[in-house]
Amino acid sequence: MVTMNSNGFGFSFPNNDDDDNDRNRNNNDPFGFFGGAGGFGGGGLGDLLNQFGQMLSGMGDSMNSPEAGGPVNYDLATRIARQQIGRVAPTKQSDKDAVTESIRLAELWLDDATELPTSGHRAEAWNAEEWLEHTLPMWKRLVSPVAEHMNQAQMDNLPEEAKEMMGPMSAMMNQMSSMNFGMQLGNALGDLAKQTLSGSDFGLPVAPAGVAAVLPVNLAEASKGLNVPAQEMLVYICAREAARQRLFKHVPWLLERLVSSVEEYATGLEIDTSHIQDALGQFQMDTPDPQRLQEMMSELQGMDLSPRIGSRNAAAVSRLETLLALIEGWVDLVVTQAMSERIPSTAAINEAWRRRRATGGSAEQAFAKVVGIEFNAPKVAEATELWRRVEVAVGIQRRDAVWDHPDFLPVAEDLDNPAQFIDGLLDEGGSDDFDPIAEISKLEKFLAEEADKKDGSAEAGDDTDSEKSDGDTTDESGDDTTK
Repeated sequence: MVTMNSNGFGFSFPNNDDDDNDRNRNNNDPFGFFGGAGGFGGGGLGDLLNQFGQMLSGMGDSMNSPEAGGPVNYDLATRIARQQIGRVAPTKQSDKDAVTESIRLAELWLDDATELPTSGHRAEAWNAEEWLEHTLPMWKRLVSPVAEHMNQAQMDNLPEEAKEMMGPMSAMMNQMSSMNFGMQLGNALGDLAKQTLSGSDFGLPVAPAGVAAVLPVNLAEASKGLNVPAQEMLVYICAREAARQRLFKHVPWLLERLVSSVEEYATGLEIDTSHIQDALGQFQMDTPDPQRLQEMMSELQGMDLSPRIGSRNAAAVSRLETLLALIEGWVDLVVTQAMSERIPSTAAINEAWRRRRATGGSAEQAFAKVVGIEFNAPKVAEATELWRRVEVAVGIQRRDAVWDHPDFLPVAEDLDNPAQFIDGLLDEGGSDDFDPIAEISKLEKFLAEEADKKDGSAEAGDDTDSEKSDGDTTDESGDDTTK
């Protein structure tokens, strides 16, 4: 029987005691300082300036860094993350060798479970500080558009009078916002660095291209309480990382699809305060009755008056959620198939992994904490079952060919009801000569030609109208001459 610690495979965000919950409403929320998802708070200008003074304390050169004027002060984020991580020992050569050999072994086994070839990426063993250094560039790509558009959404939400009053202070407010985002990001990344297990943990490709990385020290800590040999745990994690890298290497559109979903969501960010106005409209704050006034204040304290952050492009989050589910579901399937007959503890580790995913070690938790985007837990179990049924219906080669083009992928509805998706694959399989990529190319070419024809017809129509207009002018001129 597998025993587990309370954190679920060793992954957790901060404790859930009442003090931490109160503190983390703003600290875990990149938008908390300006009254975003973390709540308005009750302070006035004095409290705001006091908070600003606390932020400035100990910041040093971070305020004057080139990134201080951007949407996120990444210099400050890096400093805070390193403080969170603390002193870490260099990665042992024995750990590096173990990771290299485990990935090599996992790659051999994965060849039996997927048509996608090995990525050929360099195997590396990282400590927490190296994870931070190597993954920060990709986190920047994910965080920057959200922070930038959140700042704009906050400004758009202000009354015109407030915008005019803030005019002279806009530079300072932008710097405060940049520092606040940097502080939140630094705390989040520092926490994540001590608990993540590989370069693309959770299905997020944040590691540099060409690298398959595992964090042996974090893995050893996460494995405490599991009745599983350390070597088997290492091979399992290496197999998951190697499988993901095969996807990201041989499905070239996959990474940009993830990033573009985040960017699309960010461009539609908006802050809704209508529920606050509705709540306040129910009270007559000018009542002369002190007891009634006290009752109203008590009622207000019990209400959720924090602004609601949403996006006009909410469909982008659904696509992101589905894509992450498909990635991790595919990885679950091929790793289990590759290892189940070779590693006796595969079933126990799979169960531990599901527990980890359910208790905080998941993509939606990482996104909410680091990037500031909240979405439902990806339906990984449903995606795993979909991929399994696809393989039974059409085989491994056709299953993996679904990744050839984004239009071939299942959509959110297919995860709950895969029968129609599988029927579509079976219908396509009626002809051995059917090439879906070629068909899409032909369709795109046809549509482009049709568009060109329409443009040409429109231009010809314009020329005809012009000639007719010239003829009418000549006739009118002739008539005038006759007269």
